[in-house]
Amino acid sequence: MVRTQSSLAFLKLRLPQQINLLKITLQNKQRDLSFSHQRVKEAISFVLSKLHITTDEVIVHFVSERAISALHKQFFDDPTSTDCITFPIDNTPKTNHQYHCLGEIFVCPKVALAYAAEHHIPPQTELLRYVIHGLLHLAGYDDLTPKERSRMRRKETQFLKALH
Repeated sequence: MVRTQSSLAFLKLRLPQQINLLKITLQNKQRDLSFSHQRVKEAISFVLSKLHITTDEVIVHFVSERAISALHKQFFDDPTSTDCITFPIDNTPKTNHQYHCLGEIFVCPKVALAYAAEHHIPPQTELLRYVIHGLLHLAGYDDLTPKERSRMRRKETQFLKALH
């Protein structure tokens, strides 16, 4: 095909002004629960788009119960295990053209397994809930009061339903 100046102009008009590619880094450092990395990445992309969050990167670590307990003790002075811990890196929203990393989420699949067994739900669904919970924290949601916890839980459930 011979490209003329007019066909190139047409192609130029069809391209978006700015292409934002989201880098989702998943680090799986546990052996308690297998899960689809692709499914987790799709969930992350979906939730961030629904929250209207623009970022270049988000990082999720899936860690052992021992590792999450150590982080919990180090940063929150609580040696018990927990479902997820988040660490914001760059403020939201992305305000300039510099590289923007929303933050890191540490998730404990063993906690998801235990909760899922107790409540008769699929552990992968509970694991996705923890990832969504972490994203909500990075988006500015909190769960320190009963009202805030209820609001977060409703959002998590809304996203989980939309993903299934």
